[in-house]
Amino acid sequence: MSRFSKMFEGWRGERQWSAFSPEINSREFIDLSHGTLLYLENITVSFDGFKALDKLDLYIDKGELRCIIGANGAGKTTMMDVVTGKLRPDSGTAFLGQTVNLLNMSESEISEVGIGRKFQKPTVLENFSVFDNLELSLHADRSVKAALFARLTGEQRDRIEEVLEIIGLKTERERIAGNLSHGQKQWLEIGILLIQDPYLLLVDEPVAGMTVQETERTAELLTSLAGERSVVVVEHDMEFVRSIANIVTVLHQGSVLAEGTMNEIQEDPKVKEVYLGSTESSS
Repeated sequence: MSRFSKMFEGWRGERQWSAFSPEINSREFIDLSHGTLLYLENITVSFDGFKALDKLDLYIDKGELRCIIGANGAGKTTMMDVVTGKLRPDSGTAFLGQTVNLLNMSESEISEVGIGRKFQKPTVLENFSVFDNLELSLHADRSVKAALFARLTGEQRDRIEEVLEIIGLKTERERIAGNLSHGQKQWLEIGILLIQDPYLLLVDEPVAGMTVQETERTAELLTSLAGERSVVVVEHDMEFVRSIANIVTVLHQGSVLAEGTMNEIQEDPKVKEVYLGSTESSS
């Protein structure tokens, strides 16, 4: 296997892909008539007696941008693992729309039905251009040889151009991804997921390590994505959360402690005690 083949296989293996086919809409069967995209009800996950999630109930509306905060160990990562099929809960239900039971699906099937996840550390092909990264993501369900020699259709090329515009990297299209700034790599990673046109985008700590300017641009990007799709952001930077969120969910010990606007969350006595209290006492 060539050096590229090994690298491509490793990159592809880090994420689950759906086959992009702009001519076929395979997602029409998802029932969003009630306006809610994601239903998590009574989700419990235990590890050696420790409940990482404890009867978690969480509902995400169609087109919503939701921020989820909580201390380390609150259940944020476990929640995303359940949604993406990486982890099966001990009990509970998880639905996309009214009828799609996520707990009956594999990781790849969940990706195909329209859920994308961006991890904290960007995983882009650093030796290839920005455009190549997006192009290869269109063919990531194919063999290495097929991905290398596949021809783009006009519709696929238009999709790449659209995503480049959305993520703000149109002028960097020929730049080698490894030469991008940390923030630009994060935007490219988001673009790789957008190519698959997900209903739901899960984003883990997107602004960790970013400059102030990159953080502001990321806020604009994520805000722009909401509406056409739902975006769930897990983040520790409270100022960033305040800048983008309409509704914030606070997790504590595997369940929802509080939910509301950022102002409501910051004034909630329970949140002050278990999450924000240490910040106040040290100030």
